[in-house]
Amino acid sequence: MTRTIDDGPLDVLTISPEQVCFVVVKARELNAKDESSATNSGSNASDDKAISVLEDRPGDEVEAELRGLIAALSSDEQIDLVTLTWLGRGDGSAADWNELRGEAQRAHNNETASYLLGNPLLADHLEEGLSLLGFSCAEFEINRL
Repeated sequence: MTRTIDDGPLDVLTISPEQVCFVVVKARELNAKDESSATNSGSNASDDKAISVLEDRPGDEVEAELRGLIAALSSDEQIDLVTLTWLGRGDGSAADWNELRGEAQRAHNNETASYLLGNPLLADHLEEGLSLLGFSCAEFEINRL
């Protein structure tokens, strides 16, 4: 049976599964954006059906929110995010958690947000990592995506 985010945190996690699921949702929002099609259209959002909201632009609010969220996490929580990402991309199994986390702890620096956001499959990797630990974001994602 798959645990839900309300079943309580697994002993190995310092970050709550709900926080991870929030990062997953925001990463999906960020990845859903398209490359910018105009340098400076100067058009009115109501005239262009607000398509620019779906375009990836420098200073993007979703990216800024996600960077801020990751930066505001404790070092241990950031290390857990990196470890979950590695776990989800297939660098080990749930049984390898302590070893993977040790590697993430040794590699930890002030660039965690940039590192994680540089991964185009971040949401998938985090969700898979949580799944391997017995958690699911399915209930969290309802009405958020």
